[in-house]
Amino acid sequence: MSDRPAPRETYSEAIEDFLKAIYLLQQEHERVQTSTLAEALAITAPSTTEMAKKLARAKLVSHEPYRGMRLTAAGERIALEIVRNHRLIELFLVEALGYSWDEVHEEAERLEHAISDRLAERIAEYLGDPHFDPHGDPIPTAEGDVRELELTPLSEWPLHTPGVVTRLLNQAPDMLRYLSEKGLTIGAEVEIVARDPFEGPLTLRTAGGKQVINPNVARYVLLAEKDEAQQR
Repeated sequence: MSDRPAPRETYSEAIEDFLKAIYLLQQEHERVQTSTLAEALAITAPSTTEMAKKLARAKLVSHEPYRGMRLTAAGERIALEIVRNHRLIELFLVEALGYSWDEVHEEAERLEHAISDRLAERIAEYLGDPHFDPHGDPIPTAEGDVRELELTPLSEWPLHTPGVVTRLLNQAPDMLRYLSEKGLTIGAEVEIVARDPFEGPLTLRTAGGKQVINPNVARYVLLAEKDEAQQR
């Protein structure tokens, strides 16, 4: 039997959300545990297990009890399409409609399932076939290719070395607003001028002046060297 999935319209929004969540969690975990996925989706563990079994029968995930699950090639294709839609919509809302970067996630969550492949391509063309969304997340191509960069958390960045904010891992609206106040927006240049011992705060130099930030927050801010950031 072929692993080629049925057209995306065949699947419910719940299935698409499930596949997208596994894809995102796979960026951090080799295999995604049921409990981790249940927490990410805010559903019960038994419901997660039942859905995993259903998608395993459809050959969209490989699921082994006690070992977790991974997307098959077919499941990943569907997940990447939803991720692409979501990130294109976020960028369109910012670039074309003037939304701020802390407003776009919920709107994109509503629209990511609804737009057609044709509309997604028109949005991409309008935006100049972008590689990254407003938060620095890579936008998959229509073919499912993803452009990743080697990035370093601000919490681990060396002292007195300029870097460029390139991606944000925590995209909660309140976190994004806080980072904006600190001058830590995508493309901003930053330099650590002091690091307190014993996991103390970092003192930064930004375009807006000196800022102090907790290392637990700094780990969500990913940096690249200036030359690498310009290749985006």
